Amino acid sequence: MQRNAGLAEEVYEAILARLMALKIPPGSRITVDNLVRELAVSQTPIREALGRLEGEGLVVKTHLVGYSAAPQITRTRFNELYELRLLLEPDAASRAAAVMTEEALAELTEAAGVMSREGGADDRARYSQFARQDALFHDRILEVAGNALIRETLAHQHTHFHIFRLMFHARVTEEALDEHAAILAAFAARDPEAARQAMRLHVERSRDRLLPAFDL
Repeated sequence: MQRNAGLAEEVYEAILARLMALKIPPGSRITVDNLVRELAVSQTPIREALGRLEGEGLVVKTHLVGYSAAPQITRTRFNELYELRLLLEPDAASRAAAVMTEEALAELTEAAGVMSREGGADDRARYSQFARQDALFHDRILEVAGNALIRETLAHQHTHFHIFRLMFHARVTEEALDEHAAILAAFAARDPEAARQAMRLHVERSRDRLLPAFDL
C-alpha cells in the first residue's frame, strides 16, 4: 500500500472492502496487529479507519477487549429497515422530482454509481464502493426533497452498509444500477409519480435480492 497523503483513506477503503465482502465476518475480532501486517502500515491510520467505521456502525469497540466487526443485522431488523424505507423514500423521490434542477440532476447522476460498471478494481473493492455510492445517491435524493429530519433518520441507520454486507454478489450492484437509471429518467422528466414508482420498485427489488441471505 502506497504511503502518501491519502494513506488514511486507502486504509479505510481496504478495511471497508474486507468488511463488505465478508472477508472479515460479522461479529469476528479485528486485530490491529494483523491489519498492520496485512496492509504494511503503522497502527495510526488503522485506528483512525476503525474509528471512522465505528461511527458508520460497521465496527464495534469494546472497552478492554478491542475492535470487532459489527454483528449482522437480524431478519426482523432487515424487515423493519425496508418498511421504513418504503414509507419514506418513494415520497421523497416524488418531492425531489417536483423541485429538480439541472445542477441537482447532474449531482445525482454522478452519485448514481455508473462508474461502478467500469473496470480497474477488483470485485470486492467495487462492491464496497457501490455500497457507499448507493448510500450517497439515496442521501442526495433526500437532500433535494428537502426534509432534513427524514434524511437524518435514514442516515443514522447506516442502512446501505448493513444491507450490502448481507450478501457479496455482483448481481446486487448490476441490477441496482439499472434501477438507479430508471429513477434518474423520472427526475430528468420532472415526473413526480414516475419517480415515486421507480423508487418503490427499486427498494422492493433491493429487499427481494437480499432477503435470501437469511436462508443461507
